[in-house]
Amino acid sequence: MQYQTLISSAQLAAGLQHPQWVVVDCRFALAEPELGAQQYQRGHIPGAHYAHLNRDLSGPVRPGQTGRHPLPDVGVLERTLGSWGITAGVQVVAYDDSGGTMAARLWLMLRWLGHPLAAVLDGGLPAWQAAGYALSSAPAAQTPRRFSANLNNALLASAADVAAARTDAQRALLDVRSGVRFRGEEEPLDAVAGHIPGARNAPHTDSLQPDGSFRPAAELRAHFDALLPSGNAADCILYCGSGVTAAHTALALQHAGHKPPRVYAGSWSEWITDPARPVATGAS
Repeated sequence: MQYQTLISSAQLAAGLQHPQWVVVDCRFALAEPELGAQQYQRGHIPGAHYAHLNRDLSGPVRPGQTGRHPLPDVGVLERTLGSWGITAGVQVVAYDDSGGTMAARLWLMLRWLGHPLAAVLDGGLPAWQAAGYALSSAPAAQTPRRFSANLNNALLASAADVAAARTDAQRALLDVRSGVRFRGEEEPLDAVAGHIPGARNAPHTDSLQPDGSFRPAAELRAHFDALLPSGNAADCILYCGSGVTAAHTALALQHAGHKPPRVYAGSWSEWITDPARPVATGAS
C-alpha cells in the first residue's frame, strides 16, 4: 500500500517495522517552541524522528523580506530529510498532536520536493494512543540515505500570483486563519491585522471533526465545492499566517479528491512586509 494523503493508526501500526517506512514527529507549539521536542523525548511513536518547525521545516527569517516560516534552502532540506532515512520509494508518515496542522507542513514540503509517498496520521498522536498503541522514548535509529529533490514549483504561489488571483472571479483565494484574524479583530502573531483583499475566509479547522481527525472525504468535497467558483482546486491559492496551516487545507482538499491547490508559502506574514500591498479588514 502507498499512502499519499492520510493514514490511520491501524495502517501505520501494520507498516511501522517496514524498512522503507520513516515516521516523523512534527509536534510544535508556536507559543512554546521547544515544547514539541520535550514531548518527543518523553514519548513518541516508536522509531519516529523529530522535526522542529523553526529549525528543520523553515529557513532563516529575513526581516522585511520573508514571512515567519520561509521554506528552507533545498540543499539544506535534502540533507535533513536524508539524515532521517528518507529517499525515493520511502513511505513517510508525519504526525502531531494538533489535528495535523504541523504534520501537513512536512507533507506539503515533500510533495513540493517531488516525493509523493507522504501521508499524515489521521487524528495524530491522540488517535494512536486512543487505539492502545505504545510510545517509546528511545531515539530513532534510521540509517541515513541520500535524498534528491525534483521540485514541483507548481504547488507554490508567489505574492505576484496572489495579487493576480485576488481580482479574478474564477480563481479562489482562501485565507485559512480563524475568522477573528481574517476580520482583523485580533492579531496575536503579526504586526498588521486583516487579510488580503479579495480573499474568502475558510478556517482550516473546518476540515476537522471534534476529535481532531479529518472529516470524511465526501463531506470535505461538499464543503470545498461551495468555496471554489470554478470547481477546480488547481485554480485555488491558499494562505494563512506563515504558510503552515495553509498546507493543512491543501491536504484536506486532496483527501477530498481535488487536484492540488497552490499554497502561498510566505502567506500573510510575508504579504505585509511590503507596505504597498493592500490590506482589508472586516468580513469581506
